[in-house]
Amino acid sequence: MSLDIVLAVVGALAAVVAALSARIRRMPVSEPLLGLLAGVALGPQVTAALELPSLVDDHTLMHEAARILLAVSVMAVALRYPIASVRRRWRQVTLLLLVALPAMALVTGALGWALLGLPVAAAALVGAALAPTDPVLAASVVTGDPAERDLPAHDRQLLSLESGANDGLALPLVVAAIAVAGPLTGSSAVAESVWQVVGGVVLGLAAGWVGGRALRLGEEHGATASGPVLLFTLVLALGVLGLSGLLKVDGVLAVFVAGLAFNAASTGNERVGEVSIDEAVNRFAVLPLFLLLGATLPWQHWAELGWRAPVLALGVLALRRLPVLLLLKRPLGLGTADVVYLGWFGPVGVSALFYLTLEAERLPLEPTLLAAGSLVVVASTVAHALTGAPGRVLFRRAVSGRAGQQPPPSLGTDGGDHLADGDPPDVGRPEVTVDEPQDHPEPGSGG
Repeated sequence: MSLDIVLAVVGALAAVVAALSARIRRMPVSEPLLGLLAGVALGPQVTAALELPSLVDDHTLMHEAARILLAVSVMAVALRYPIASVRRRWRQVTLLLLVALPAMALVTGALGWALLGLPVAAAALVGAALAPTDPVLAASVVTGDPAERDLPAHDRQLLSLESGANDGLALPLVVAAIAVAGPLTGSSAVAESVWQVVGGVVLGLAAGWVGGRALRLGEEHGATASGPVLLFTLVLALGVLGLSGLLKVDGVLAVFVAGLAFNAASTGNERVGEVSIDEAVNRFAVLPLFLLLGATLPWQHWAELGWRAPVLALGVLALRRLPVLLLLKRPLGLGTADVVYLGWFGPVGVSALFYLTLEAERLPLEPTLLAAGSLVVVASTVAHALTGAPGRVLFRRAVSGRAGQQPPPSLGTDGGDHLADGDPPDVGRPEVTVDEPQDHPEPGSGG
């Protein structure tokens, strides 16, 4: 009965999203927020149409749903841009992974320790789980015609690639936190992290290259088209995720690397748009998970946290990321407007649910941790949905005013960001793509 209700409501929401897709991107709302609100309406606090246990009491379904959605989402990120554009961002992305990600974990853990009175070990678990930037919620900020019109390509690319990469590379932080909180020794944590990361990268490279070459062979015989390619990338993501589980390696990282290898080996720049799975992920695949989240929210545990719960959520949203990126403004080579925008729109979402439930599978977590973490996820979903459209408009106006001109019309593509590797981004001015040539495959890109 519950499954029938979920399927019926998801189908109805999908019809609404399909009918209003153009308007939704211009409104203070997002598909994850719609799913979340529908889940709350069906949950025990409103209609009680869905009789599901609280997230704190049973997290197995949420963990598996988050794992699959993350895999599909990071595959979408890997295929979103031409491989040449990915290469241009590697220095900035590396800085965000090596400096910003641990710093965000430290800030979030410190807030949990100070506001909730968590022990250091529990605070480390919360900090590690909530640190990574979520690719599912971030996708609604950087994709679609309004985003391509209002935001420079380098900002969209940087946020996308960071969210795809740090979801997998957050695992060593989580393993380290588990070592602090549980019986796992330091040497065991290091060995597990190395195996997970290295194994995930190797598996991803192999699977992506094989899949890419197979698709190219099919192209040579006229056996592929955009529809089959879309299905192939989805199956590839799920297949790599399954192999990762069998081999006990980092599945999210493996899928992201597989997507990059597939992008380089098979698609070239001319096929990136055709194999993109952004629309399926951002507008439809998110609906079931966020509906389930809304129906299983731990309201009673939130109430027990009292005033500390909303203060923690606000503190994480305000302090977890923005101050860190402001400190990294010069090394990142970004302007103030870019840093403020990217600092705010680094949401906490599906990846946090995945890592929180992963920790709960390996340790007997206190209910406070899952309750606090899920509250931050909900707060981020609401806050970034409400500020998405206004934030783009404010950014556009700030950049236009500084440049002294109106931003040019978008070409509806991300192939027009033409900086050479190492050149500073077009800070403080609109993205100009009209008179510049499109990216072309570089030697070795497979294009």
